[in-house]
Amino acid sequence: MKINPSLPSVTQSDQSGRVKPATQGSRRPSASEAEQVDLSSLSARLQEVSAAIANTPEVDTARIAEIKQAISEGRFQINPDRIAEGLLENVRQMLARQQQ
Repeated sequence: MKINPSLPSVTQSDQSGRVKPATQGSRRPSASEAEQVDLSSLSARLQEVSAAIANTPEVDTARIAEIKQAISEGRFQINPDRIAEGLLENVRQMLARQQQ
């Protein structure tokens, strides 16, 4: 990729090295415009999803390999009561979050 020095600069640096917008041909926003930020409902939802993903525990690959090995050897025992309790607890948590 070649850089064309004949194109006008989009940004410029001040003495501290911080980048600021170029003033040539641009209008500086007023104080109220510069401080106001509007987020759409989609943006807010994306932030919620992002936070939920960040709080998701990591996958324990060693535990997964252990379970796969137990299944292949016929040692893995399924406890339907434990599975049902886990599913019910997840539903309770989801309903509690929706009510907040």
